[in-house]
Amino acid sequence: MADPLVTAGAVARLARYFEGLPTRQGVLARAALHRPAADDGALARELGRRMAAELRPDGSVGGAAVPTIWRAHELLDLGRPPDDPAVARILAWLAERQDAPGAYGEGCDRERHAQRICRHFIGGFFAPASGEQRIAPVTLPNGKAFRAEPAARFAISCLGLRAALRAGLGDRPAVVRHLESVHALAQQWTGWAGFFTPDVMVAGLHALALGGPAYRPAVESVASLVSAEQSRDGLWPNADPFATLEALVATGLPVARAAARRAVPALVERQKPDGTFGAMAQQERALIALRVLLWADPAL
Repeated sequence: MADPLVTAGAVARLARYFEGLPTRQGVLARAALHRPAADDGALARELGRRMAAELRPDGSVGGAAVPTIWRAHELLDLGRPPDDPAVARILAWLAERQDAPGAYGEGCDRERHAQRICRHFIGGFFAPASGEQRIAPVTLPNGKAFRAEPAARFAISCLGLRAALRAGLGDRPAVVRHLESVHALAQQWTGWAGFFTPDVMVAGLHALALGGPAYRPAVESVASLVSAEQSRDGLWPNADPFATLEALVATGLPVARAAARRAVPALVERQKPDGTFGAMAQQERALIALRVLLWADPAL
C-alpha cells in the first residue's frame, strides 16, 4: 500500500496540473477535487457548444467511429442531457451501425462457433467500419491501443455500449442484446490467458459495470478475476493499467477498490514531475489516475 503522504503528493501534483486547464478533463478534475474554478460552468457550456458544432449533419465526427462515440461521452460529461440534440444525433448515428456489416460476432466459422462468438450466440454490436475496412491498430481515448482486428471492433463497440447506457437507452432491444452478449461472453472469462485477451475482458467489464443490478454478479466475477491476476507490483501482465483501473473504478466494488489501492504505488512511481503520466492520452490518463487515487483513499 502507498504511504498516504506519497499519495497526497501525487494528488497535489495532479491538482496543479489541472488547475486552470480550459478542457473537459480540467473541468472534471477540478470537480473531483472539489475545487471548481469560478467560470467552470460557463467553460463547460462553451466546450459543449464547440463540440456539438463539429458534428457533421449525419451526427458523426468526421465519419469515424471512435471520435463520434467519444463525443457522446464528452458531451454527457459536460452536462448535456441525453435528449440534447447533439447527443441524440450521435446516438442515432450509432444506432444505425448496430448489427451492421463489420460488427463483432458477424458471420460464423468453426473456431468462432466453438468459442460462441458468432452470430448464432451474440449480436447487437456496433460496426465501427465495414468488414472489408481494417481499423486496427486503433487507440481509444484512454490511451489503450488495440492491434488485433476482432479485439479493436469489440472494444469500440463496448465504448459505444457505454454511451448508450449512460444516455438511458438500456431498455432498447438492440442495446439489451449487446449487453446480454457481453454478459454471455463474460461467462467464459475464467483466466487471464486464453482466447480472450486481458484488455478485451477489461473493455467488457467496463461496459457491464453500467448495465445495472441484473449484471452485478457478472461484474463481481470479472472484477474478482482482474483482482486475482494483479501482479505483486500492483499492475497487470499484458493489460493496460489505465484502462484496467478505469474499469475497476466504474464497478464501484470493494474488491475493485482493494485492487486500486494495491496499484497506487506503481501509479505514483510512474508520475512525471508535472503530474502527468506521459504523452499518450496525457490529460485523459491524468484524469483516470486522479480518480483512482481519490477513490483508493477517500480521505484525500
